[in-house]
Amino acid sequence: MLKIRLQRFGRKNDPTFRVVLTDSRNSTKSGRFLEILGSHDPKKSDKTLFKKERILHWISKGAQLTDTMHNLLIAKGVIKGKKIDVSAKKKGEEGGESKKEAAPAHSPAGGEAAVSGEAKPEA
Repeated sequence: MLKIRLQRFGRKNDPTFRVVLTDSRNSTKSGRFLEILGSHDPKKSDKTLFKKERILHWISKGAQLTDTMHNLLIAKGVIKGKKIDVSAKKKGEEGGESKKEAAPAHSPAGGEAAVSGEAKPEA
């Protein structure tokens, strides 16, 4: 699957990003991409450049956007839609919440088994 994502380059402590079209199996640091679709400098908001026609072309061909690229394109007016919350994508938070939610779901079943186990000795 093709993805449109940011690829970091630039000096240490001075991040600059390329917007690239790449295969989703490629590492972000591999340097392999099919096409450069723009650039983004987070320190200077006026230094963000996109090839709007090429981005829309690749989206129409089925290329997927990463969540950060999706939000960036919405902010710059290239596409329309709602932004995606990327703060919840941290490794520890997402897995931890689902496990906590799953634990109480199993508790009532265990409680019913304990109640039925107690009912047997009484009867």
